Amino acid sequence: MNADPRVMEFFPDCLTREESDQLIESIENHFDNHGFGLFAAELKSEGKLIGFIGLHVAGFQAHFTPCVEIGWRIAAPYWGKGLATEGSREVIRFAFDRLKLESLVSFTSPENGASRRLMEKLGMTHDPKDDFDHPKLPPGHRLRRNVLYRLKSLNAQN
Repeated sequence: MNADPRVMEFFPDCLTREESDQLIESIENHFDNHGFGLFAAELKSEGKLIGFIGLHVAGFQAHFTPCVEIGWRIAAPYWGKGLATEGSREVIRFAFDRLKLESLVSFTSPENGASRRLMEKLGMTHDPKDDFDHPKLPPGHRLRRNVLYRLKSLNAQN
């Protein structure tokens, strides 16, 4: 999945096997350090790993950090089936009900229409004044500009 150019279109590069293994190690360390992270997404009917959906503490500084990001990466054969939406809704429930987080963010390249539609389906809102240049990408990089979406828990909105 991490080597598929379709899946990785809005990431800086496809990942090698070694880089994918390092990502898994990083996800495991995040769970150890924060008590939450990116959960494996499994297709129940086949018992097959199809990607991940979960929470991540942003590892950079920006006008909206510190924050917890909701994110996903799903293998291309499983796109358009509502699986990312279903899994993300459960992650949001976990974030707000179990972890008692007050808000979540998500961000992507402005051209990533599929992720933006999912953010909107999840009830996340976008304010163009929150858009930012990702500090981990160099000036001029095609993915440096990002749109930021926010979601507040119902408890935080009152």
